[in-house]
Amino acid sequence: MQKSCDYEIQLPFGPPPVLPDVEKQLKEYLLCPDHLPIHDYKEAQKYWPRVPNPRSLYHFDVAPLGTTLKVERDPTTGKLLKFREVPLDDMGHTAKNSMSLRRAPGPPSESIRGSSTNYPFWPGGFSELLPLDKNVDGDAEVDFVNNLLTVPPGFERGILFKADGRTPLKENKAQEPLGSDAESSVPEIKLEEKVETSVVNIMSLIKQEEDLLGLWQKETTKAQKKNTENISLQNLEVDIDADVAEVVPKEDTIPVLKITETAPLKQLTRTQWAEELDISHPVTDFEKKVPAMAKTWPFELDIFQKKAILKLEDHANVFVAAHTSAGKTVVAEYAIALSKKHMTKSIYTSPIKALSNQKYRDFKETFGDVGLITGDFQVNHNAQCLIMTTEILRSMLYCGSEVIRDLEYVIFDEVHYINDSERGHVWEEVLILLPDHVSIVMLSATVPNTLMFADWVGKIKKKKVFVITTLKRPVPLQHYLYTSAGGASKRGQYLIVDKKGEFSECGYATAKKNDPKEEKTHLTSKQEATLWVQFLYHLKKLDKLPVVAFTLSRNRCDQNSKKLTSLDLTTSSEKYFILKFFNRSIQNLKQQDRILPQIVKLKDLLRRGIGVHHSGILPILKEIVEMLFQKGWVKLLFATETFAMGVNMPARTVVFDSIVKFDGFEMRTLKPAEYIQMAGRAGRRGLDKTGTVIILCKGSVPENTVLKEMMLGKPSELESKFRLTYSMILNLFRVEKISVEGMMSHSFKEFGFLSHQKVYEKELKTVKEKIKEMYSNTQQQEPHWKTLSDFYDMAAEYLRLWSDVRAHILTHLKYVKELTPGRILLISHKEHINKLGILLNVDTRKKKMQSSDKDKSKEQYEHDPLWYKMLGLARKKKIFIPDGVGGHTVLTMPASDVIDIVKHKVSVDTNLVIQDWEKRQIPRFRDDPPGQTCSQAIQKLTEFTQNVSSGIVSLEFVSQSKDILLKDFEQLQNLDKLDVLEQKLNDCTSTDIANFEQLFEEVFRCKQLEERSKHLQFKKSYKSLSSYQEFQERVLVLQKLGYIDSKNSVQLKGRVACEMGSHELMITEVVLQCILADKQPSEIAALLSCLVFQQRTREEPDIPGMPLTLRKGVEQIKEIAENLKYVEIQCGIQPGRDEPNFGLVQVVYDWAQGKAFSEIMEVNEDVQEGIIVRCIQQLNETLRDVKNAAHLIGDQILKQKMQEASDAIKRDIVFAASLYTSEENPKLRQILDDCEDESLHPIGDE
Repeated sequence: MQKSCDYEIQLPFGPPPVLPDVEKQLKEYLLCPDHLPIHDYKEAQKYWPRVPNPRSLYHFDVAPLGTTLKVERDPTTGKLLKFREVPLDDMGHTAKNSMSLRRAPGPPSESIRGSSTNYPFWPGGFSELLPLDKNVDGDAEVDFVNNLLTVPPGFERGILFKADGRTPLKENKAQEPLGSDAESSVPEIKLEEKVETSVVNIMSLIKQEEDLLGLWQKETTKAQKKNTENISLQNLEVDIDADVAEVVPKEDTIPVLKITETAPLKQLTRTQWAEELDISHPVTDFEKKVPAMAKTWPFELDIFQKKAILKLEDHANVFVAAHTSAGKTVVAEYAIALSKKHMTKSIYTSPIKALSNQKYRDFKETFGDVGLITGDFQVNHNAQCLIMTTEILRSMLYCGSEVIRDLEYVIFDEVHYINDSERGHVWEEVLILLPDHVSIVMLSATVPNTLMFADWVGKIKKKKVFVITTLKRPVPLQHYLYTSAGGASKRGQYLIVDKKGEFSECGYATAKKNDPKEEKTHLTSKQEATLWVQFLYHLKKLDKLPVVAFTLSRNRCDQNSKKLTSLDLTTSSEKYFILKFFNRSIQNLKQQDRILPQIVKLKDLLRRGIGVHHSGILPILKEIVEMLFQKGWVKLLFATETFAMGVNMPARTVVFDSIVKFDGFEMRTLKPAEYIQMAGRAGRRGLDKTGTVIILCKGSVPENTVLKEMMLGKPSELESKFRLTYSMILNLFRVEKISVEGMMSHSFKEFGFLSHQKVYEKELKTVKEKIKEMYSNTQQQEPHWKTLSDFYDMAAEYLRLWSDVRAHILTHLKYVKELTPGRILLISHKEHINKLGILLNVDTRKKKMQSSDKDKSKEQYEHDPLWYKMLGLARKKKIFIPDGVGGHTVLTMPASDVIDIVKHKVSVDTNLVIQDWEKRQIPRFRDDPPGQTCSQAIQKLTEFTQNVSSGIVSLEFVSQSKDILLKDFEQLQNLDKLDVLEQKLNDCTSTDIANFEQLFEEVFRCKQLEERSKHLQFKKSYKSLSSYQEFQERVLVLQKLGYIDSKNSVQLKGRVACEMGSHELMITEVVLQCILADKQPSEIAALLSCLVFQQRTREEPDIPGMPLTLRKGVEQIKEIAENLKYVEIQCGIQPGRDEPNFGLVQVVYDWAQGKAFSEIMEVNEDVQEGIIVRCIQQLNETLRDVKNAAHLIGDQILKQKMQEASDAIKRDIVFAASLYTSEENPKLRQILDDCEDESLHPIGDE
């Protein structure tokens, strides 16, 4: 019997089948109802004999069919009875020409991924669907009641009719000219005036009978409310659950009983499109509100979970921002269970592929019917719940996947990942593109601006979002500092932040005091190993294992694990099961792959309870580490920051090896959000009362300000990382019905644009009315209006140019040297027009000057500063001469108010003048006379002004072109323009009229209103978007490269680029320039690896040592990259950082040639195994995109080569099946479960 059992185990696929699989037959019967006999169409068929008519071939119907056959069934048995012909509402609508959900389904091959030639479904929140998509052929339906023209084309006026639509209005009303304004001013006809009805509303009669004493009344106006002591129920603010408020009918639909006034209570936080639910009070009667839950749990749900479930039952959008381990997954599971109950689909998105695999395993155990879609493979793609990365969902939305039709919920996990600079924009695109019928469930860590983000989502989807935020962690954290000089006697652990979140100054001071005086920033390898061993034994003694040690560098993770050769944290029983699990997990690998150095080293580490987890580890090894850690067999895990994104992997203790990281640009301290994300892994709910977080101080203790900012600082707000990509622009140009500007305006980045549209519209209407009123009131000034208007235009142009030149000149060193204290300046500042002043001080923040004029009243400051400057130009730089002895004041003004620098300089102690002025600003010294120095300065300035007025001294200015020696050609051109404009202004005679200021003031106000109107129209237009300039530049790049034509129609190159997931321009140029035509499949794979490999290598790639064809291909790709870079710079775009990286070309070439992975790693020490595997997996997606592009352009040879290249790299350990998705997963789970019941086994390999 034992032999038979062994024989069965050795069979790779189990024993051969003897009888049909009953389970398989049952599944087919239940899951394929279309095979049932009641669907047999043969019995319902009917034959109509046809008479041949060859002449009918001359005629053909170019229009699509307008009818279809509909099935009639027996209502009792469901048996098919007959067919009948019914008209189609959306005839001719397909995925190639329509964005409607009612369009005809596409072919089965495009049901999941869609096609780049498909139209996406209409995004929710966009209001242009009906007018754009109602009729594909352009035969728009006309509303013959409300949408008729009142003015015939070509006529100046029309005829208005009364409500009956037949009787014309009086002649004097009908004769009025009707334009756009007239049509908009037509009074709205009330419904009661349109139709006379004989229907009697019985309920209204009953209501009149009951309302005998005026107990019931409709809502009163504000004026009536003030005059009565009674108030209606509508005006009461009752603090009830938002769920109950939803059930209460709307205020204007029911009569209300007058009751005694009650003091209003505080409302919940809310905006127009978002509402934060209060979780401080329990949900009453939850079981009554949801009597039949779609899914139940064996534990009592928290308040925030119940609130979220109630909103999910209402098909509302939900945003849950909760602490780590609070239970956000319950909300996601309930949304999936609801869609399963409703027989619809749900999609769960995650930021990283590894997280998708883990969720697939978890949801598979919970729901069964779960699918996984990644870039390289699909599992059960027809499942009710699909798990994928956000990039996959974006591609499905753009390509019009049929999955979107039946989609009810989309769950976005880790929404705070939207802050990622490289990939955050994908979240925004997906949220914008989701159709109306899809409900959004967002899960995130706690962030400060949840309400603002939810308000944006609600506004773009035109559907309210309910925000639910937890108040505290379910397992509080305690933060410690651990210091040691390498000896046990000096070891110390000091509490610095308690579980209430309060910083302990005493604990920090003690840690600082006991820190070694001789600060060591670098420990030797032996000292660091001793530190780790002592530290871990210290934690083991305190029962603080397991531990996640976050080490913010892959190399340091490996180094730390290698140093702990003497550390053993597992029992003999645990060793046995660890080795059994490990060997079973890698048994499908080839023998030569099982002895890779990384596998052998990690096997020994895991046996001793130590794990390593970072991107350089092989994917299958990372999954082994994750599963063993979840089981509790890994006591110490060295991990990088990406492990904090894991699912349900908390530890008792989290240790920070360092709090400084390199972010790609610089070394910096961890941000609060990063620290909280990693520290949140500490504390297992239901197992630990508190979570322990320890910062390992290998050198000196960090400053308390740094620790406070990192530990207690606010997490980063959700910020928009929206950016334009060529792929987005081409996809939207291909569709045409959604504009790129519309997509930009709906982004989180442009949230203010949408929010202020109504404000701008209202203000613009007011401004236009004012302009119209001003023009009607200024007809008597018509003779001078034109000349004064011309003067305003010239003066505005002069001041604009002057402002640009001034900003440039102020950066010139020689000009700045002229601005020394004591210099006389000609200024125009507010009401101080064309006055001479002494420069007292120059500062980067302010400039103080003295002017020979008395202080003015506040009423004269009401005018715009531009008004005074224009008056100064009207006076042709004629300086102000005071009457008698002028007063004085000290002003602070910007450099733009300095008209010219006078060559004359006054010798005076300006500091004493300033001190004297500041003293006289004190109330008790305000009436004191000026000091001696100040009086001398006033006298000298007055004498100089009088001498200039009388002609004794000529007023000479510093020349900006000669004295400053300005050499900038553009600025010299602007100076010439200024001279021409100044001459025109001096020759203008309209400024010499008697009442110039009075007349010009009306012109000035009217012009200001016109400019305000233009500014508001600009703010309302797409041109005011912050990304609009970049959009125009990218469109110019696409036009120059031939991807679109001058009318933005997508050309062949553009359609090819739409097939690409990334690097769309680069790959398209490589394909269409036939760079790959003469290459072998292995060479093609090697060359395209330069687009997916991003890591910087320590050594430059050995290009001269490559085969000749590879070297030629590398040079060609470099040339294309330089050309694209040149075109972008020419169009004003700064090229990105993702340049081709050829560091892995030789490795991929060898792999595609069939070399073993172990042989490749023997000669490659620069790039770790996990990085290589990830690069080759991403390369397979690129090869698939190029294959689709080759099919699109009809290049069958290139298509075949792409398939061969893909087949060449898809083998062995690089594409080993994930342990989460493979058929081995149940057997591995069995090993993990058996460990609790098995007795002790001998240690050794199986």
